[in-house]
Amino acid sequence: MELDNVRGDVDDGYQSVKMPHRRTSDHTYQGLMAIRGNEPTSDGAYEDLKEPSEFARSQLNIKEELGQGEFGSVFKADAWKISGSAGVTTVAVKELKGMTSPAASTAFFKELAVLKLLGTHPNVVSFLGCCTDTDPFYLLLEYVSGGSLQSTLRTSRTQQTYGNLHGGSKSLSSRDLTRFAWDVAKGMTFLSAKKILHRDLATRNVLVSKDKTCKVSDFGFSREGDEYERTTKTRLPIRWMAPESLFHRKYTTKTDVWAFGVLLWEIVTLGATPYPGMSKREVMDGVQQGYRMEKPPHCDQKLYTLMLSCWNADPARRPEFRKIQRTLDTLMETEHDYINLASLDENTYQSLQTAMDEKY
Repeated sequence: MELDNVRGDVDDGYQSVKMPHRRTSDHTYQGLMAIRGNEPTSDGAYEDLKEPSEFARSQLNIKEELGQGEFGSVFKADAWKISGSAGVTTVAVKELKGMTSPAASTAFFKELAVLKLLGTHPNVVSFLGCCTDTDPFYLLLEYVSGGSLQSTLRTSRTQQTYGNLHGGSKSLSSRDLTRFAWDVAKGMTFLSAKKILHRDLATRNVLVSKDKTCKVSDFGFSREGDEYERTTKTRLPIRWMAPESLFHRKYTTKTDVWAFGVLLWEIVTLGATPYPGMSKREVMDGVQQGYRMEKPPHCDQKLYTLMLSCWNADPARRPEFRKIQRTLDTLMETEHDYINLASLDENTYQSLQTAMDEKY
């Protein structure tokens, strides 16, 4: 593996990696690796959507900007009669600006291809339509008002009242945090059943609704199929990557499981950056040599055991998402506090700042 464009003074969690171009499949779907036969079955509780048609720009009213993505801006907008709804629906619009690079255009349409496969699930952001007839191109998505899970966790650090009680606290409770992990597990169970690999699962790519429901989002890195081999030069979320992804360019559902374990650690530490105090190179070397993050003192052993199972060096020994969901089902059925926020030492997990080019 050839590491390229590394700045030794920047700890951004992503690494530029140059890989030889080599195709691993004869079957593609709009640039995605596609699997023939053994078609994935969806969760029977939710209906799949038919592929949406182009949405008329005349029925879209772009409002304020919500943020900047890697290849463009994200806006809040009003959409008239979108996805079978009557009247006006508030949506999120991901824009691909004109005059962008070929890589940006490719990433945009790969994300669009994955979104068209999704169907609907309460723990996955819904795809509502697209505008690709002319520049600028738009992806129209469900609007989720609460922002990212990462920002929700980090904002809660400013709250002085950490309630381990199951209600009444103005900040996040232990049960809230456990439910966040449960929601993400349910969303990922749904995606893995459809053979969709997220490849960038992290709290920054999960959105939180007004009622604190978490929804898996940001499918710009995602691919469809049982396995994907990275062949292009791209920035990578090293701190969330399994060893087989870091060193052999392989992605499967089990690499998403590894990332879920890191996401669980993020939740427990209220949004700290994983592997605190370690550089990118130290993280890569540590993971290769078997290093795993220690149990946060305020974290219940059952949650940490779940993290460790996600970080098994052997992908085959990591749990399936449906098993992770069942484990969290059981934890949610009890009244036990699995994260003791009252004993959280924020100074131990204060690593929050990253470089501007990091997708945090």
